[in-house]
Amino acid sequence: MTKILSYVVLIFVIFGCEAADNSDVFKPIENPEVVEDTTSAKLTYLALGDSYTIGEGVAEEDRYPVQLRDTLETQGVVIEKLQIIARTGWTTDQLSDAMDNSQLDPSYDLVTLLIGVNNQYRGRNPENYRPEFIELLNRAIGLAGNDPSRVIVLSIPDWGVTPFASGRDSAQIASEIDAYNAINRQASEMAGVAWIDVTPISREAANRPELLASDNLHPSGLMYRYWVEYLYPIAYQILKEDK
Repeated sequence: MTKILSYVVLIFVIFGCEAADNSDVFKPIENPEVVEDTTSAKLTYLALGDSYTIGEGVAEEDRYPVQLRDTLETQGVVIEKLQIIARTGWTTDQLSDAMDNSQLDPSYDLVTLLIGVNNQYRGRNPENYRPEFIELLNRAIGLAGNDPSRVIVLSIPDWGVTPFASGRDSAQIASEIDAYNAINRQASEMAGVAWIDVTPISREAANRPELLASDNLHPSGLMYRYWVEYLYPIAYQILKEDK
C-alpha cells in the first residue's frame, strides 16, 4: 500500500474532561474504558486518546471513531471490530498505562491517536510531552502491524476559546497548544504517519456554539462529524484494499 506521508487538513474541535466544577474537570478516572464491537473480527480499528476520543458529553453514536466506522460502512468498508482506549482527563503517561493493562490484538488495520491536551492543561512542559508522545506513536505503529501508513494522528484542539475557559488567558493557552501540536506534527511526519490538523476549526467554536456539547467544552456530534469528513478519505485509502 502506498505510504501516506504528512496528510495535513484544516478542521476544528474542542477538548477532554468532565463537566461542572473546574477542580474535577481534568481529574483522571481510575479504570480504563474500553469500548468494543466484537463481531467476527475482519477489519479492525483501534482508537487511542482521551475525552475527545471517548466522546465526553455526546451519545456513543456521535463519537468520532464510531462516526468514522459508520461512514466507512456506507462505502462498503466494514470495520468488524472497533476498540476504543480512552478516558476523560488522561495524559500521555496515563494512556500508556491503560494500554499496558488492556487486551490488545497483535495488529490492527487502522489506528488513530489524539492525546496531549491534559498534559497542557496541567501545565507540563511540552518538551516532557515529546518523548511520551513519540513512545505512544511508536506503540501505535507497532499495533498497526509496523506499518505507519495505517496510523492517523489528530492535532490537539484549542479549548481556550470555549466558555469553560472564560477568565483564563486564551492567548497563552493557544500558544501552548500550538507548541504541543508542533511536537506531534513533527513526530508524525518523521514517522511517515498521517497528521490531521483539527485545531483551526476548534477555534471557530468561539463564534459557533453548535460545535460544542452542552458542557460548553467538549465537541458536539456536529464537530465530530466535521472531523470524520477529513478522516474518512485517509481511512478509506488505508482500508479499501483490505475490504
